[in-house]
Amino acid sequence: MASTHEGTGRALREAVAVADHEQWMTLARNSYRRLVDAFAELHDDDWGEATPCHGWTVRDLAGHVLGSMRSAATLRETISQQRAVKKRAARTGEQEVDAMTAIQIERAAGLTHQELVAELRSLIEPAVRGRSRMPSCLRRRAGFRVRMGRIDERWNLEYFLDCILTRDAWMHRIDLADTLGRSPELDLHDALIVGDVAAEWARRHGQAVDLTLSGPAGVHLSVGEGGAVVGMDAVEFCRVVSGRSAHRPHPLLDQEVPF
Repeated sequence: MASTHEGTGRALREAVAVADHEQWMTLARNSYRRLVDAFAELHDDDWGEATPCHGWTVRDLAGHVLGSMRSAATLRETISQQRAVKKRAARTGEQEVDAMTAIQIERAAGLTHQELVAELRSLIEPAVRGRSRMPSCLRRRAGFRVRMGRIDERWNLEYFLDCILTRDAWMHRIDLADTLGRSPELDLHDALIVGDVAAEWARRHGQAVDLTLSGPAGVHLSVGEGGAVVGMDAVEFCRVVSGRSAHRPHPLLDQEVPF
């Protein structure tokens, strides 16, 4: 449903949480494809560029994405990565999420750029299928503890497999565009993800707010009455709440959302 909220010169979609697993998997497939297409367009010199992800080059970013898709595609790789993460975190004392991404990057290090892109493309459908492997009742019940930045909480597998992995692929396409100084093409697909991020942001801070996010992925969210009025670009909002940008036009934007 569109909103007639003024402020961007056009009607804005209302920000809502993504409806269900099937809708998440459609968004996941599109996010993977668009990200892989972006990697496929890189020139040799691009792979060594520093990204907004601290300490990562473009090559590191691709290695992480490949490791994540490998894990999503096969249970054997999931178990292998989990075992390696536990061992590494126990040895180094780092957070498990950092150990996981380091292992994913290391396991992709032997591939050429062409091989890396080819494997990424080959894993799009297996990764989506793998994320649907577990019955929904088990996805909702099974979970694990997550420590990531200021976030320390328990996630069920449904949230991780549906939402987090989709946001991760989507945000890394933005990271790649930012690295190369390009503007990503944005449409309804992107607005649905931004809207879900905005809805979770509002749930997490729990205060009344009127949020207007502009641009091709723009949305409008109104919660409660008499709340703060916040307006900014939709993609910049995601950079801010994911911890990638220090731009804080309002204190409510200190509330992080996991990606």
